[in-house]
Amino acid sequence: MIRALLVLLAALGAAPVAALDCNDIAYDGNRFTVCEVDASTEKLQLFLRNDQGKVYGQFSAIDAALAQDGQKLAFATNAGMYHSDRSPVGLYIENQQQQMRLIPNAGPGNFGLLPNGVFCMRPGRADVYESLQYRDSGVNCTHATQSGPMLVIEGELHPRFLVDSNSYYIRNGVGTSADGKRVVFAISRNAVTFHQFGRLFRDHLKLPSALYFDGNISRLHAPSVGRSDNGFMMGPVVGVVEAND
Repeated sequence: MIRALLVLLAALGAAPVAALDCNDIAYDGNRFTVCEVDASTEKLQLFLRNDQGKVYGQFSAIDAALAQDGQKLAFATNAGMYHSDRSPVGLYIENQQQQMRLIPNAGPGNFGLLPNGVFCMRPGRADVYESLQYRDSGVNCTHATQSGPMLVIEGELHPRFLVDSNSYYIRNGVGTSADGKRVVFAISRNAVTFHQFGRLFRDHLKLPSALYFDGNISRLHAPSVGRSDNGFMMGPVVGVVEAND
C-alpha cells in the first residue's frame, strides 16, 4: 500500500506543467485574468493582416484563418497601440518582416511616456526590452511589437508611476522572466492605476520586466476560462497557436 502511494506521488510530481495556463486571480484588492505561457514549448506570434492585406481586427477572424491550416488560437490579446487605420504606432515585426520602425523618442500619450519597450519573440523564448536596450542589443526577433510605457524595468516600477494616481482604466500587458521562458499576460477585470498594474507583475508575478499594451480597448481570448471578448476592431494581436485537435 505504502509503495503504491509512493509510486503515485512520484508520478504526480513528474507530471508536466501546463505550457499555457489561464486563471482569474485577485491581488491587492483588484481582479485580473492571468495567462502564463511557456515560450520554450508554445508557438507565440503576432497577427495584424491576412494574406489579402486585410486587418484581422477580431479574434474570430484570426481563429477562422488558422482553422484552414488545422490550427486554432489557444490564447490571444491585443498587443500594442495603433493608429485609426489599425497600423502599429511603433516597431512591428511579423514573421521576420519589419512593417514599422522603432520609435525611440518621447511623444504624446502612454506610448510616448518613456521608457517604453518592445516585446520580442524568437524561437524558444520571448523577452520584454526597454526600447533603447532593444535598439542597441542587435537581437533578431521573429515577431516584435513596441508599446509603452514599460511597467517594470529591471525589477523596478516605471519612475513616473504614482501611488496615489487617480487614473483608473482596464489595462493589459505582458511580463517575461530573465531566461525568456516564462511569459505572463495579464488583463485587469476592474479599473486599475499604472502603479497597481505594475505591482502585479513585479510583486505578485515576480517578473523583472513588463510592458503595458493598452487600456480600455484591451481584450482577451482565453477559451480555457470561457472568455473571448468582442468589440471595436483591434490592431496588432499576440496569440498562442496550437494544433486543432
